[in-house]
Amino acid sequence: MTPNKSLSTQEVAEILHVSKSTIYELIRRGEINSYKVGRKVRFTQDDVDAYIARSRHEQSVQPVRRVEISSDLLHPVGKAEQPFVISGQDVILDILSNYLHQEGLVADRCYLSSFEGLLALYEEKVDAAACHLYAVDEKSFNVPYVRRLVPGVRAVLINLSYRRQGFYVQAGNPKEIRGWRDLARRDISILNRRTGSSARILLDGQLCRMDLDPGQIRGYEREMQSHLTMAAAIADGEADLAIGTERISRQIDGLDFIPLLEERYDLVLRKSAMETQAARAILEILHSPAFKKEIRHFTGNDYRDMGKIIAEV
Repeated sequence: MTPNKSLSTQEVAEILHVSKSTIYELIRRGEINSYKVGRKVRFTQDDVDAYIARSRHEQSVQPVRRVEISSDLLHPVGKAEQPFVISGQDVILDILSNYLHQEGLVADRCYLSSFEGLLALYEEKVDAAACHLYAVDEKSFNVPYVRRLVPGVRAVLINLSYRRQGFYVQAGNPKEIRGWRDLARRDISILNRRTGSSARILLDGQLCRMDLDPGQIRGYEREMQSHLTMAAAIADGEADLAIGTERISRQIDGLDFIPLLEERYDLVLRKSAMETQAARAILEILHSPAFKKEIRHFTGNDYRDMGKIIAEV
């Protein structure tokens, strides 16, 4: 990312792992520089880097502590003196962790994919793993993967949100892309996510369903680091389509979104952890009006079942 590239409020919020309302508060307090283009607030990368450098010393915003998951056991789950580790890549989980901090509970974050998070939950390296994995053969979200990746463990799935998943295409959809079958067209090139990501698993499942060899798909081997970088690359014409969530598509100019399915985003915990103070606090926070108000600005998500126990496996 070049220093002069214009960044939106949402992009800065994702870089800092905070909510947009926190960014607006930082602007109000004069802690981060910004400028306006019409009615829209914009930032440069230099503005963001300067804020990060200052905050390392000033600690003006309570940070969410990030932990790295290694092959060694991180900590025994359920011990009160240990931090409660939440895995997942959505900024809502950072906000949830900050609410737990306000309750006096130590909550750490690691940014694993859904697939990796469930494996870490099975290995007792994390206490909660957010996931949005679609089993094409069963036409079901998350439960089949919990059964496969957390075998022999009683688990509880708590809903966080529903989100539309689909194709990012250039504005105006010049290639007239409509659905999964367009992947087989020779005039279509794609961008992909790394192995284990939910978007990659969704794509591979659909290719298998249609009996399409990945080697036949132009661009299948081109892996991008995030939905945001993929969406920006599609808008710039680097490829014709990529799979991602609707919310990201609203942050990038020159991009259209083709919805394909509604995905369910759940937080998975071991059932044995449900009576811990942290788990009880999570359920209370997810149902609280203050938390719902905090995350309401994340357009593109539907929070109709947030905090509801969707399944026990």
